[in-house]
Amino acid sequence: MKNIIPPSLRKYLQMSKRERKYEMQSTLWYMPLLYVSSSVVLVVLTLILDLTLDIEQYTPDILHIDEDITRMLVSTLIGGILTLSAFTLNSLLVVLTTFSGQFSPRMLLNFVADKRTQHALGVFNGSFVYVLLVFLFIGSTQLEFFVAVPITTIFLAFLTAMTFIYFINHATTWMQVHNITNTMKENSQKIIRETLSEDLEVFRAASPGDLMKDQQEEFITITAFKNGYIQLADYRAMIQKAREDNIILQFHVRTGDFILKGNRLFSYWGPGAEEVDIKNYTKLIQIGHKELELQDIHMGMNKLAEIAIKSLGNNDPKTAVTTIHQMAELMLAVEDYITFTPYLKDKNEQVRVILVKETFESYLYRGFGLIRYYAKNDFIILTEIIGSMKRLAGSLDQSKHEVLWEFSSNILEQVDPYQSYRLDLRFMLDSLHQLSEVTGYEEEYKKIEASLTH
Repeated sequence: MKNIIPPSLRKYLQMSKRERKYEMQSTLWYMPLLYVSSSVVLVVLTLILDLTLDIEQYTPDILHIDEDITRMLVSTLIGGILTLSAFTLNSLLVVLTTFSGQFSPRMLLNFVADKRTQHALGVFNGSFVYVLLVFLFIGSTQLEFFVAVPITTIFLAFLTAMTFIYFINHATTWMQVHNITNTMKENSQKIIRETLSEDLEVFRAASPGDLMKDQQEEFITITAFKNGYIQLADYRAMIQKAREDNIILQFHVRTGDFILKGNRLFSYWGPGAEEVDIKNYTKLIQIGHKELELQDIHMGMNKLAEIAIKSLGNNDPKTAVTTIHQMAELMLAVEDYITFTPYLKDKNEQVRVILVKETFESYLYRGFGLIRYYAKNDFIILTEIIGSMKRLAGSLDQSKHEVLWEFSSNILEQVDPYQSYRLDLRFMLDSLHQLSEVTGYEEEYKKIEASLTH
């Protein structure tokens, strides 16, 4: 059966349930297909009401529509609905082209996967299929009057017209910078709250505990079985299986990393290491040809950073500033929902999986590092980055103050005072001074100020 199914559909059978849901919701045909299926059911229902149940006997005369008028109405609306669908498709292509050129090609998926976009396309396709099928059936009937068919057709025409206006408004609203950046941020926050918390945080262990160091020297290394990106890992099942086998697994790559066949994937050791069936673990790790956001918060951060970088190239500093603000808000979610410990424990408090260690500093660099690099001598953007570090310092624990200070002070250390305007330098120093007051690095600030104003 799998060989009969086209490759474009066969791939969905080979996906995990979680990835299949993600991929189907990110395609343009999924929601319209549901609407088309519903329209077929609606065709059957309305024809039964008119042709079998003789609904005109139970309705007022004002609702009775002559056969010729009904046929003319349906045939006219076929062209009208198709025209609106064509305009909608054209608008969709314009939006996608704008996104790709002005912001980031990786954002196309977000607009396509938006439920409002998919529902609008579903209404157009479902309505068109309804009037087309009804037109085929009513032409061969001898019924003098119709009720359900013309009323439903008029309703769908009205719904289609309203949906067209709604879609145009949705597209123009979605393209506004503050809505784009806010959507990217909310998607990343959703991944942190719902995905990472469910997959990882419930198993986090603050301390390593017993790492079975007596057997650790006899570890066995497993290499990647194919090329691609680490897309998903079923940590819950992996921890359960490791508990049954009485071993500890240590990953050498993160979710989202690109890996080649033969590269180190993970190692394991423990009393049961000799009897492990490694296929039970490799099937829990999904490697594919593209990156997925399901467990990779870094990808969401890169999208936001790309918007800022693109805006800098398009001489649009306001967009970059808005993106920096959204990135700062995302960093708060990272601190609130992610525990920076690599140890995952089972229900008996025994560590079973060790991840590649990540720090708050690594997330900070992923979020602001690229923007800082491409901003270069754009002192307005650099000053805004330092200002965001000050706001973060006021909201985060003191343990993060050193990282925030070092990231910001490095910006000033690369500034050439002879290549900057006096006010640009003054405002940057003022922003850094405010950060030093919050983080307690006033003395270090004085040294930087002295080196730039001597």
